Amino acid sequence: MLPFLCPKVHDGWMAVAYVAGRFDLAHVRRLPGRKPEVLLLHSRSRGDDDTAVLRALRKDLGLANYRCTVLLGAGEYQMLQVEPPEVPAEERREAVRWRIKDMLHYPAESANLDLLEIPAEPGVSARARQVWAIAADRALLVPHVAAFDGAKLPLAAIDIPELAQRNIAALFEEENLGLAMLSFDEAGSMLSFTYGGELYALRRIDAPLSLFINVEAGQREALFERVALEAQRSLDNFDRQFGHIRVNQLLVAPLPEGSALVGYLREFLSVLVAELDLAAVLDFPSLPELALPLRQTQYLKVIGAALRETVN
Repeated sequence: MLPFLCPKVHDGWMAVAYVAGRFDLAHVRRLPGRKPEVLLLHSRSRGDDDTAVLRALRKDLGLANYRCTVLLGAGEYQMLQVEPPEVPAEERREAVRWRIKDMLHYPAESANLDLLEIPAEPGVSARARQVWAIAADRALLVPHVAAFDGAKLPLAAIDIPELAQRNIAALFEEENLGLAMLSFDEAGSMLSFTYGGELYALRRIDAPLSLFINVEAGQREALFERVALEAQRSLDNFDRQFGHIRVNQLLVAPLPEGSALVGYLREFLSVLVAELDLAAVLDFPSLPELALPLRQTQYLKVIGAALRETVN
């Protein structure tokens, strides 16, 4: 094909999230010296044939002209914190594969595996380092790849919610301070701890978004108390494990009862607690619906996936 006939690939990333019953999509562009800009948000029912739906999105949104990443859902991967074996760097991935083999629900040789280093405290020996091992059974990834291939769509990357949340948190961090962030989706609540744009710690709380939306007045106190206790334990554990990092703030994703939960956590925790507002770190002038609290929560992680650094 002649160069001038090649379709233009839009700047940034288009993230596609597999959510129960639907696809959520977000396109984000990063420009030097400016807030990242959210250029597109879209949801589409999945139906029974993902390839057919992606084919329709390819036609309706020109999806073939984007650099695409897929955001995996709960149960499609595992994220494990381990101490890497003392082997040469080029052998580390395979060494970790066999170190985690008993933690996997499938044969280790069937795992797609990536490693993410957790930075050690300055001056601490390399032996004390930890890594995140991110593993996914190839058998679970094949349908996603096949659906994109069948729709003739480029798939440049695969993401997970924890790293998507890290990308959002990095925009809110203050220099030399750690940040805790609490988010909610259909799989539960996720509490992350980041510092310097790196993911240090995670806790999953069995409290899905639907529980907060449908909570009855008489059950709200118990729900808030459970979340607060988990947050306090996590803050304490983080302080013991990473005492060189000071966490000064917990950001809470918006909820229908968001202000009430934020108020409860302020009374319970010693750190500053604030409701997250994407308008503070992102531009979205053509998407006024993203100012709505529940829209921010719905699209939080797919936007985070689209915030991944652009490749050449």
